[in-house]
Amino acid sequence: MALNAEDIAGYPALHRCVQAQSLALIQIYEASPRLASIFATQQRWLMGHVGLALHFRRDPRDHRTQLTAARFIEAIRQHSVASRNTAEAFIKEMLRYRIVEYLPTHGDGRARPFQITAATVNTFTGWVTAHLQTLDSLDGGSRLTTYLARPDMLARLQPLVADGLLSSQPVREPKQTFSLFIWLNNGGIVMDRLMSGIDPDHAGLDRIPTSVVSIADFANWLKLSRTHLSRKLRDAEGLGSVGWLGRRGHSVMWVSRQFHQEYMAVQAAKLAIVDAAFSACFSAS
Repeated sequence: MALNAEDIAGYPALHRCVQAQSLALIQIYEASPRLASIFATQQRWLMGHVGLALHFRRDPRDHRTQLTAARFIEAIRQHSVASRNTAEAFIKEMLRYRIVEYLPTHGDGRARPFQITAATVNTFTGWVTAHLQTLDSLDGGSRLTTYLARPDMLARLQPLVADGLLSSQPVREPKQTFSLFIWLNNGGIVMDRLMSGIDPDHAGLDRIPTSVVSIADFANWLKLSRTHLSRKLRDAEGLGSVGWLGRRGHSVMWVSRQFHQEYMAVQAAKLAIVDAAFSACFSAS
């Protein structure tokens, strides 16, 4: 039976397991920063999941199910993820950087269907395996081994994950500090980087030290404007969610216990969605 978010949040090893997951996601970012930047904010991340789900659910024998701009925009509108203009701009960017590619057209060519590229699917597979590994680390399961024996099941698993994410209030409407960062370019990676540098033994402190010191180095690694990142960090400071143990920008940065708990709550909700999708997918196989 799949774990729910409350089960996951109750595991004493959650921080250590999520920390390993964050490091795995950071490695994916470092290997494919362009692809990672396409899905840099929550809105874009959800649009990416919508596109993947449409890609995997299509029937190659039925042209009416093909992934087209019209079908993508309609799905984005239906789930209230973004405006039509934002969805159109997202498609253009994905095509420009070969996240998706046009399929050969037949007939008048007006529909212009496209598909997710193999490189994109390969990178997303890393996201799936990172989360399955976290779940296995929590309860000693064998989800990852099961999945690796049937990698073709990705086409069934991902759409179920997308459905879960789109209908999850904790994921779509996180609390204050997490919500602040998810609208920043690479905001998810910002939080992963902050949390990955925490000593698990310090997770119960009111002010939890991270491994981040230099804002300039942090911004450069993220390929963000230092000014833009500094502004977001000041906003988070104003909420009492981050700060520095000494002089700002020249000492170790800390995150508040509340911010850490917000991050873990979203991770627990997301992991529960992945586990429910895995259970539904493989129990029916």
